[in-house]
Amino acid sequence: ALQNRLVMAPLTRMRAMAGDVPGDLASTYYGQRASAGLIITEASQICPLGKGYPGTPGIYSEEQMKAWQKITAAVHAKNGKIVLQLWHVGRISHSSLHPEDGLPVAPSAIAPTGQVYTATWQLADYETPRELAVSEIPALLQAYRHAATMAKQAGFDGVEVHAANGYLLDQFLQDSSNQRQDQYGGSFANRTRLLLEVLHAVIEVWGSDRVGVRLSPYGAFNDMSDKDPIGLFTHVIEQLNPLN
Repeated sequence: ALQNRLVMAPLTRMRAMAGDVPGDLASTYYGQRASAGLIITEASQICPLGKGYPGTPGIYSEEQMKAWQKITAAVHAKNGKIVLQLWHVGRISHSSLHPEDGLPVAPSAIAPTGQVYTATWQLADYETPRELAVSEIPALLQAYRHAATMAKQAGFDGVEVHAANGYLLDQFLQDSSNQRQDQYGGSFANRTRLLLEVLHAVIEVWGSDRVGVRLSPYGAFNDMSDKDPIGLFTHVIEQLNPLN
C-alpha cells in the first residue's frame, strides 16, 4: 500500500564511491524524494561482471549493503517506500570496469553498435562479448539470489528485476542479440527461460508480491531489436502472469 500514486522511476546516477558503494549523497538524494509513493532505485549490479558504467552502485558486498541501509532508513524515516532494481548489463559494458572478470558476457558473441564509458570515464567502442556458457548460469542465478538477499538485509521494501533496455536479460529475450542454439536460444520459450529462472530465484527470497520486473517491448536502446516483438512479448507476459 502506497501513500500516493507517484512512482519515481529508476534513474542511473553514476555517483557511487570506491567499491561501488553508494555514498552519503545518495542518502540525501533518496531521502529528498521520499514523498513519492514508491521509489525504484537506480539500477544496481548484482555482481562485479554485471557493471556497465563507472560509478554505479552494487548490491553484492557487505559494505554496499550497509550503505544501502542508510538510504532505506532515510526514506522510511519520511514514511516512504523504496525498492531496489537488480541489474546485470551483459554486453553493455567494458572489460576495464571488471578487469578481474575480463570481457563482458552476453547470450551470443555479438558486439552492440556504439560506445561505452570505460573505468576512466573515456568513451571506447564496445568490445565483442564472450558468450555465457550454460555451465555458468547456475552461478548467475545464485548471484541474483544473493543480491536479492542483500537487498532484503538492506531494508528495502521489494526488488525489481531489470529485464529491459538492452541489458543482459533483455539480450536473452530478443533475437538480434540471442542467436544461441541451446536451451536458452531459438524459440520464445527458450529465450524466456533465463528471465523466468531469475524471477524464481528472486521470488525464493522475497515472495512474488514484493518482486517486480521491467520490460521494454519495441525498445531499440542499446542496439536491440526482434523480428517478432508482439509474439515474443505476448509470450513473456503470458509466462509472467502466473507469478503474480
